[in-house]
Amino acid sequence: MARPPVTDEELIARYGPHLNEAPPGGWNAGLEIDREVETHCCFCGQQCGIKLKVKDDEVVGFEPWYDFPFNEGKLCPKGVKRYLQGNHPDRLLDPLERDPSAPGGFRKTTWDDALDRVVAEVRRIQTAHGNDAFAMLSGVSLTNEKSYLIGKFARLALQTANLDYNGRLCMVSAGAGNKKALGMDRAPNPWSDIPLTDVVFVAGANVAECAPITTSYIWRARDRGAKLIVADPRVTPVARTADVFLGLRPGTDSALMGTILHVLVANDWLDHEFIREHTSGFGEAAAAVESCTPEWGADVCGVPAARIVEAARLWGTSATGMLLHARGLEHQSKGVENVLSCINLGLATGKYGKPGSGVSTITGQGNGQGGREQGHKCDQLPGNRDITNPEHRAYVASVWGCDVDEIPGKGLSAEEIVEAIHDGEIKGLLSICFNPLVSLPDSNFTAEALEKLEFYAVIDFFMSESAQYADIVLAGSLHEEDEGTSTTVEGRAVKINAAKPPPGNARRDGEILLDLARRLGRGSYFEFDGNEAIFEEMKVASHGGTADYFGMSWERIEKEKGIFWPCPEPGHPGTPRLYEGGVFAHPDGKARFHAVEYRPPAEVVDAEFPTWLTTGRVVSQYLSGTQTRRIAPLVEQYPEPLCEMHPNMAEVLGVSTGDLVRVTSRRGGMILPAVVVSTVRPDTVFIPYHWPGSKAANQLTNRALDPISKIPEYKVSAVRVERVEGRVEVRDRRSIALQSAEGPP
Repeated sequence: MARPPVTDEELIARYGPHLNEAPPGGWNAGLEIDREVETHCCFCGQQCGIKLKVKDDEVVGFEPWYDFPFNEGKLCPKGVKRYLQGNHPDRLLDPLERDPSAPGGFRKTTWDDALDRVVAEVRRIQTAHGNDAFAMLSGVSLTNEKSYLIGKFARLALQTANLDYNGRLCMVSAGAGNKKALGMDRAPNPWSDIPLTDVVFVAGANVAECAPITTSYIWRARDRGAKLIVADPRVTPVARTADVFLGLRPGTDSALMGTILHVLVANDWLDHEFIREHTSGFGEAAAAVESCTPEWGADVCGVPAARIVEAARLWGTSATGMLLHARGLEHQSKGVENVLSCINLGLATGKYGKPGSGVSTITGQGNGQGGREQGHKCDQLPGNRDITNPEHRAYVASVWGCDVDEIPGKGLSAEEIVEAIHDGEIKGLLSICFNPLVSLPDSNFTAEALEKLEFYAVIDFFMSESAQYADIVLAGSLHEEDEGTSTTVEGRAVKINAAKPPPGNARRDGEILLDLARRLGRGSYFEFDGNEAIFEEMKVASHGGTADYFGMSWERIEKEKGIFWPCPEPGHPGTPRLYEGGVFAHPDGKARFHAVEYRPPAEVVDAEFPTWLTTGRVVSQYLSGTQTRRIAPLVEQYPEPLCEMHPNMAEVLGVSTGDLVRVTSRRGGMILPAVVVSTVRPDTVFIPYHWPGSKAANQLTNRALDPISKIPEYKVSAVRVERVEGRVEVRDRRSIALQSAEGPP
């Protein structure tokens, strides 16, 4: 029998009127709790360890988990406040169906009616238009078990090729680049290697706001004398103490890295033995940058030539070095080329396979690493296998107990699915923990696509902006209401433990999918009696793939506080550091250099749109904000987007901090307050992307895709910026108060 939801009044009666505040006496404040649950944060790819405090099956606080080796008790603002979302009044407690006459446009329905409706619509659409006319979009901030289940569910229950996930909007350029160059998609080092390095090179990664605990590892390296290089259009917090800051134009990352490689070659700052014994293709890569002189790089990137040379010297002459990159250079229509140009720098100087050396992506989403390994990408099967590879397909079919022809082929990527919906080729959609209206570029186009769907069903725990377009909304589970595993930025599989059951009539996500599979007549492929059974099948399906979990178990993961894959056999210790001895994951054991020739972004500035726009995160918000915009202290810290601009631009426009500006691209426009800062390039503005509707930065961004990774070009758009009437009071860079009557509607 479903447990009734706990009201705000009941919580206050039980625990006092200051439940959502840190009381003067500390977090305990005399409250007797029932238990503490060791688990992991639901935000970002670091997956920090945390203890949730539980009273009467409600999460009422947190405790630092000092024994977890990655964060050692440290948490960012999101981790500290994450527990406050659970009792938000927006929490979905029942399945809903669209009813225009009902308040809010939806009314409660029963699970039987809701699931039967979904099944009937799937069958209707697929009978009329073919199986691939019904698509599925998944979230990556899910456990490995859910990711694996979704991949199998879409292929064998929905029987569609068109499955993809919102990790497509995050790490896929890094994954593709890593596989092409190194043969494996994972950070080559544990983060404990960062303090051991002689030079840290941070490229397109605002670690202080997007991966705050990583900052502590960089400071430890600095404490022992490591040099710091930062490349970014903004002077991010970590850049403020950099030995060399490379404030490049948006979209010129491969030009910068190519110029650095040119300088390494010209000065013979190379590891010739490593190149000869452990790599191939160096000659072609060097030839591609022969004309990339420091003067050329300075002209293209807008960075002084001397700084580029100094960065190359620090990197090339150090015995060890770690290059950390993230969305800044991956969120581009040439993101894979950018990643390959970074890997070239590591290979040229022999910075792989030893302590303190490697080129790593900083995974952005929660379980962004594990989520891209378990088979809910359009081109992938479990174990990071290729869905177009006949041997890979045959192995997975043997695990699933199906004929190999029952597994559909490669489908469309996330943005391509939305474009196919817009074109009328895809008629139906099921999404889970994915908010495409806020997350995808060119949000006006996305809204038009969602309007065209014949049927749309959503599994989520809050009514997202995208769910407002749905016909059926299925009330799913929060992170702390389910159990499974997640894989961190380092490649360490960790255990997620449930702290409470779902409230009201909400159900765990996996239970919803299994029920749908049975109703679709495909239940024989989904005879799991719980998430651990899914894990046991998942690890068999991963066996022999590059992302091999076969030697793991839930019990062992908990006991050892995480296990690094590959872990191919029981008793295997796991693999914290890859490529030791210079052995890479290609069949011949050698890494591949790639010839990368600079090409401009898909869109460049001109007389009509003369300013570069780049987008990103702020420390108190996460992705589309579905969760963090419902946590009051995080909203107070940064309640709405600001347009960061340089004082030079502000002077030309006649703008002061708090003035309203209109930012317009070829796709749309928005009005928001300006904040004048000296930490952004004079030709560039920055807008965070966590808000919907008129506050959505993705009204402006470009749908141009990387041809390999299919990631959109979020980080480079051409815009026009104008002052408009009205202003707000901006207390500081993180909060806004006292919006005037002349402010935006």
